[in-house]
Amino acid sequence: MTGDGDGERPESIGDDRTPRTVRPIKLLQGYVWHPRELDIDLGDFLPSRLDPDVHVLWDVMPSAPFTFFDDGTLAATQRVYQFTVMRFVPPEEEPGALLPWLAETLQASLETTPEGVGWQVMDDLREVG
Repeated sequence: MTGDGDGERPESIGDDRTPRTVRPIKLLQGYVWHPRELDIDLGDFLPSRLDPDVHVLWDVMPSAPFTFFDDGTLAATQRVYQFTVMRFVPPEEEPGALLPWLAETLQASLETTPEGVGWQVMDDLREVG
């Protein structure tokens, strides 16, 4: 199998070679939640895009991937969202370089949400695919 005509195999997700093309990378991954009875639009508090070309995504989940929260709250009483921050990273850039800025920026946004909104967000740094 050849890649670009030079006898090398094409780049793929999980490839351990130095990248030569732009890659979609998850920078942060986690959950945001709030009581089901609260009518909250996360778009009122969270940006959907940050510079440089960082995409902030959230999707409501049909059910939480766990039964209880750390404080004992039943997950079934909460509306839970999958939360992902991703960016198309050029080959010359380190994917994790934006993490400190992203953490600070998104923490400030999350802290503006109403009482009852919780979150758990962790760095991920995996290719989307």
